[in-house]
Amino acid sequence: MRNVLNADCRFWISALVAEHQGYSIGALPPMLISLRIRNEVSDLAKPRVAFFSFSCCEGCQLMVLNLEEDLLALAEHVDIVSFREAMTEHPPQADDYDIVFIEGSITTPSDLKQVKGLRERAKVVVALGACATMGGVNMMKNLIGVDKAKEIVYGDKAHYFESIPTMPIDQAVKVDYYIHGCPIDPDEFLEVTKSILIGRRPRIPNYPVCVECQMKENVCVFDVGKVCLGPITRAGCKAICPTYGHGCEGCRGLVDDPNASSHKNLLTEHGLTVEEAVERYKMFGSGWKFVI
Repeated sequence: MRNVLNADCRFWISALVAEHQGYSIGALPPMLISLRIRNEVSDLAKPRVAFFSFSCCEGCQLMVLNLEEDLLALAEHVDIVSFREAMTEHPPQADDYDIVFIEGSITTPSDLKQVKGLRERAKVVVALGACATMGGVNMMKNLIGVDKAKEIVYGDKAHYFESIPTMPIDQAVKVDYYIHGCPIDPDEFLEVTKSILIGRRPRIPNYPVCVECQMKENVCVFDVGKVCLGPITRAGCKAICPTYGHGCEGCRGLVDDPNASSHKNLLTEHGLTVEEAVERYKMFGSGWKFVI
């Protein structure tokens, strides 16, 4: 695992975790971590962190800002050098970064050039949200082709706009970590960020949303005649959509080994068609190399 904190700093964090056996660094109160590290390693250089965005709504960065006090606690230990959505002043791009969070998909030649430059200057690259991790809703453009999409959007001015087939970040450069979802889950952002800082693997669920639904004792939306992608979609969202009566849209991408045949059987049992599920896939999964 790649570490971006000084070894002494990691030692003090590890000592803090040891004092609270049974808790992980992701579960400890951020302010408790902040107070200990501030006292012990205040003289250490902070990791340089930056946020950048390409084609997206920047809703995932907004979720980071919504962390409020937890974000302030985290900021005690990192130097946020670029975050357009949060800063009133926008410094020029630096020569190097320790951690770069990238939101959005790549849709233009200039995007491609810029993201490659960021990769060259970053020790760690994190894909932030569905657009970055799997292309997101922007991938729907690829279903009809770039030229047709430009014609629909820009009409007779289409020739003024450069565009390429949409791609997630890892189709352009190497990505070290992924934070899934549309938008991301703030707790998962903290889990991944803290894990990077102390050099351990983030605990990201690799089981279906159905597991979270069952843990919350939700009524299965299949039982009320709705299509749901929960049986094959990666959990970690706290099953927020089914909890409020909506079928999962698949914004966190597939689990590593999706049980397609079981999902198909489930659709059939509830009088739903594969075509209905395929239409649902298109929202976020237009680039998935997977069909049922």
